Amino acid sequence: MAEAVVHVHRGGPLVALVGNPNCGKTALFNRLTGSRQKVANYAGVTVERKEGRLPLPGGRELRVLDLPGAYSLHPRSPDERVTHDVLLGTAAGEKRPDLAVCVLDATNLRRGLRLVLAVQRLGLPCLVVLNMTDLAARRGLSIDAQALSRELGVPVVTTVAVQAGGDAALRERLADRANWPSAGGAAGPVGMDGVHGHTGSIEADHDRVRAILQRLGLDDLLPPDASERIDRAVLHPVAGPLLLTLLLFLMFQAVFSLAEAPMGWIESAAEALGTAVAGAVPEGLLRSFLVDGLVAGLGGVLVFLPQILILFAFILVLEESGYLPRAAFLLDRLMGGVGLSGRSFIPLLSSFACAIPGIMATRTIADPRDRLVTILIAPMMTCSARLPVYALLIAAFVPAVSVGPGVSLQGLVLFGLYAAGVVGAMGVAWLLKRFTTAGRQVRPLMMELPAYHWPSLRSVAIGLWQRATIFLRRVGGIILVLTVVLWALSSFPAPPPGATDAPITYSVAGRLGHALSLLFAPLGFNWQISIALVPGLAAREVLVSALGTVYALSATGDAAASVLTPLIASQWSLATGLALLAWFVFAPQCLATLAAVKRETGGWRVPTLMAGYLFGLAYVAAFVTYRVAVALGAG
Repeated sequence: MAEAVVHVHRGGPLVALVGNPNCGKTALFNRLTGSRQKVANYAGVTVERKEGRLPLPGGRELRVLDLPGAYSLHPRSPDERVTHDVLLGTAAGEKRPDLAVCVLDATNLRRGLRLVLAVQRLGLPCLVVLNMTDLAARRGLSIDAQALSRELGVPVVTTVAVQAGGDAALRERLADRANWPSAGGAAGPVGMDGVHGHTGSIEADHDRVRAILQRLGLDDLLPPDASERIDRAVLHPVAGPLLLTLLLFLMFQAVFSLAEAPMGWIESAAEALGTAVAGAVPEGLLRSFLVDGLVAGLGGVLVFLPQILILFAFILVLEESGYLPRAAFLLDRLMGGVGLSGRSFIPLLSSFACAIPGIMATRTIADPRDRLVTILIAPMMTCSARLPVYALLIAAFVPAVSVGPGVSLQGLVLFGLYAAGVVGAMGVAWLLKRFTTAGRQVRPLMMELPAYHWPSLRSVAIGLWQRATIFLRRVGGIILVLTVVLWALSSFPAPPPGATDAPITYSVAGRLGHALSLLFAPLGFNWQISIALVPGLAAREVLVSALGTVYALSATGDAAASVLTPLIASQWSLATGLALLAWFVFAPQCLATLAAVKRETGGWRVPTLMAGYLFGLAYVAAFVTYRVAVALGAG
């Protein structure tokens, strides 16, 4: 028997939520902690962790940890390894929990109970939460929580995490620490890792779970539920892909149509702020820094926050509803056609938010070749950092006209850019398949499909708040720093006496831009674009703030560059705008992504290869696009 280790935790006792994927654990975590939570990475590994605070009567608090979903405590992935290590007390930078709260999906007890037995073997105080009891009741499942508690030897409470007050029983139990269960481990033998002594204990768990379900009268097969009936259409080989395409199409249409008004408000506020600052600060370096650097640069990026939030609102709703795993199954055949298993879909899907978590998610892919190819093509998925660039260029060069009922040309172009990234990634994977897949067979995707749920508005709102916070931190962090650096490089040295051109022409940035324009001139890029591409390597969104700063400092006389969209529309040709869009479909990755690839692959060979082939693809795509557009009269 493993000895229980007692730790004193700073900030109150530590409660760890443990459960299978899709059991409602994160919804319960959001219900308990609300906005009192933070997202970070576990020490030493790039796996996301969520920690929150649960306020209790009398001013007390509990630390609540939302552990990654796991099917067992035999870790097969970094996520499961983190859950294993935290519960065992061996995780770097984390103490052993004072209480393990095992969250079960009431509609699928068989799978969750095996994890409960494994947790009990660790000798931790354990509390079982029977979640989704409303869905179980609709399916005709009547679960006796007291009988289940007697079978397991631990307290069992029921919750409905998606409903207000649905966590009341759990809150009441957690508030009374005197009645917390004591440590126990009567579920079976313990081995060196504190989980299982031998394979036989796994079979013993299966037998014990089967016996518990039989005694509770829950071992009979249920008739098809609503989710299974819906899946007959959603997973249909013809109707399913059409529905997925329609949902993505509507999502990109909404990014433009719904964001128009709030973007206008932010743009007007930034313009008014720039005018006010210019009127209040005497002409000189400080005024140039505030108006041309901060307001023009950061304001140009902030205006795209509504579009980013709309995009993530759609993704969160699809995730909350249980649809995203269905999308993985629908695209499994496509993935197999280019030499990848369906396991690559989830990392690639994560890359639409940011390539870094997508690259980290490849740790769940067992095949080394599949994992490496997925890492190489993940950056070609259109991450949210590209959205401000796409939105700026589409608004400047694509007219806001309707091409059908509820269909705008701008949304159609955005959909096409996302599709171009996917097609490009599949093309690269297919080429790699031709040279690296001799003699191997692609294994099909195996994953569980959760029941459909109505999305929780609370969970969606918390997810959007976290996304907005991350974006604003980037604006106030790396984007602010690069904007200030670019302003300094664009302002010094000062122009010589009698100079007639804009001051930026004589600066370090101006000279660098003119030098780089020799490289980018075949693509139709002017020296201002050439300057902006350099800080854009650090973060994609910085291109927008960089263009705002460069054009503000390029203005002469009474010319104003406070509104970037009409400015570039009047100074660039359509061919240049289209070429820049093509460049960003394949643009070399930001430095943070290359650093993540280095960590995951253990050296600079793969990130160097990635940066090189993406730069080559971007250059060729922009060159061809520009030359074709000029030939068609758009130059």
